[in-house]
Amino acid sequence: MRPSDRLLDQKRDVELILNYSKHAEGSCLVKYGDTHVLCTASVEERVPGWMRGTGQGWVTAEYGMLPRSTSERMDREAARGKQSGRTHEIQRLIGRALRSVVDLNIMGERQMRIDCDVIQADGGTRTAAITGGYMAMSCAFQHVMNIGLLKEMPLVDTVSAISCGMYKGKAILDLDYIEDSNAETDANFVITGQGGIVEIQGTAEQAPFTEEELFALLKLAQKGCSELNDLQKNILLG
Repeated sequence: MRPSDRLLDQKRDVELILNYSKHAEGSCLVKYGDTHVLCTASVEERVPGWMRGTGQGWVTAEYGMLPRSTSERMDREAARGKQSGRTHEIQRLIGRALRSVVDLNIMGERQMRIDCDVIQADGGTRTAAITGGYMAMSCAFQHVMNIGLLKEMPLVDTVSAISCGMYKGKAILDLDYIEDSNAETDANFVITGQGGIVEIQGTAEQAPFTEEELFALLKLAQKGCSELNDLQKNILLG
């Protein structure tokens, strides 16, 4: 039934390639099938002005799509002079997701910036950015500990994200572009390794979805994020 010939509860093949960037404190090239996002983490020994004197750190994210990440070239947002509302919404989501598993008090007054650049898009760029962003952030925190700036790891859990949707009346996991553009309902789930729900974004593209369908999507997302969590842990421990 699915254009990709995957089972209803089968996610795309996922790759998490650490230390992809030479210069960043932490980096990860994440691949959800044909969606590829480069995530880099930079550590700054300062925090935003409104946080000075609090003793806490901060985690923030930026997101962007390269001009030929899609089938037709798009202008860089810098060339247009401003970011789109979609970009603002996605990078705020990534920031919230990553902060949900960080003890900001342990960080001290330093900031972690996560840059997520979409190299190739085939649906699910924001979910891939969250999963890869966590990996880049984890590597960066480990680097800061290795050089003696931190004595304790600020991470309290893992976090990952995946999309689900209603497609031809069936709940499916991890939509690619063809499925996403034809889905009756599209939803994104951000879930921690311990199963805590950070965020759910759900939209009915056609008829409203039911409570039963919502819980079917949640069940799929829990399965997908559990698999992603296992992958994250195995790679970081390996």
